[in-house]
Amino acid sequence: EINFPEDYKGKWVILFSHPADFTPVCTTEFMTFASMMDEFKAMNTELVGLSVDSLYAHIAWLRKIRELEWNGMKNLDVTFPLIEDIKMDVANKYGMIQPGQSNTQAVRAVFVIDPESRIRLILYYPLTTGRNFDEIKRVIQALQKSDSDGVATPADWRPGDDCIVPTAGSCGTARERMESSDDDIYCLDWFMCFKREK
Repeated sequence: EINFPEDYKGKWVILFSHPADFTPVCTTEFMTFASMMDEFKAMNTELVGLSVDSLYAHIAWLRKIRELEWNGMKNLDVTFPLIEDIKMDVANKYGMIQPGQSNTQAVRAVFVIDPESRIRLILYYPLTTGRNFDEIKRVIQALQKSDSDGVATPADWRPGDDCIVPTAGSCGTARERMESSDDDIYCLDWFMCFKREK
């Protein structure tokens, strides 16, 4: 039993919902999450799944996943929590049930929650479309970089790429940046300065 979000204070969390157990897209997603679990743990990030299916369906499905082989993944144990939400209490509270998609299935929602229990990212995928796990990982890396270094990350940023220095708050600061001899900072214009990653 977990106490959410209290049990996860001080950690990043990916809270995600899936439409149904024993469905092919959801199965590929769970296999991918399970195969990436060590990568997420190394980033101080925990996984928590949610579905409106029963506990018994969850158990049977997770056992079946262990028997499957797909995309080079096999013998996978899903060890992260999977919340049973038969009454759809959590799914409704987090907006995971969306009219027009389904009234009885959660959409493919992803919530990235920071160590202070603040939701920092929300993604919704259609029922027919599997998630992009590289993007979920990249966003967490970008949020962690922004938090630790006080920078922003440009489009398509990857770890090791240059970052954006927050926009200058005054004309004087903007001028100083443009005229700076600091080799670690370069500006394309007064409002667009980057910090080099060494």
